[in-house]
Amino acid sequence: MKIKISNLSDGIHNFNFDEPAADVGLEEPFFGNISIDVELNKIHSQIVLNAKIRMQAEFECDRCTNNFTSTLTYSYKMVYLLGTEPENTEAINLTYLPADADKITLDFDVRDYAMLAIPMKKLCKEDCKGLCVKCGKDLNEGDCGCKREEIDERWLPLLELRNKINNN
Repeated sequence: MKIKISNLSDGIHNFNFDEPAADVGLEEPFFGNISIDVELNKIHSQIVLNAKIRMQAEFECDRCTNNFTSTLTYSYKMVYLLGTEPENTEAINLTYLPADADKITLDFDVRDYAMLAIPMKKLCKEDCKGLCVKCGKDLNEGDCGCKREEIDERWLPLLELRNKINNN
């Protein structure tokens, strides 16, 4: 994905891309097309890029181990400055381009930010009940009938707190 910036007038410009995940270097769990909406604001020797990425991914639920498909979105902002880069600059979301640069390539940024969109805890649904610790039955499909052991009295205050939170 490239945006041609040579001869681009000052002001706001919008671009839309819809490309296969593999074309930007994304593999599993991503599949299908990656959709990117870009708003590019050019002001003299500075370009501010706002992008919103939408993609499909397939995960295994961390609680019940069922596979599920999720639509992920991620927005990011990048500032491009035309000119030479000063020494000791390690700014995040700031890129220096040569004064004669004619295009901006988005592939690397899109790949990196797509990876950041993957949730830490992958759940098929927010209230997934998971698997029974005794028999392994998926508790989303119904109760398994396993006998529940008595809870150690030391844990009762925490259980009461959890019940209060769930009832509110």
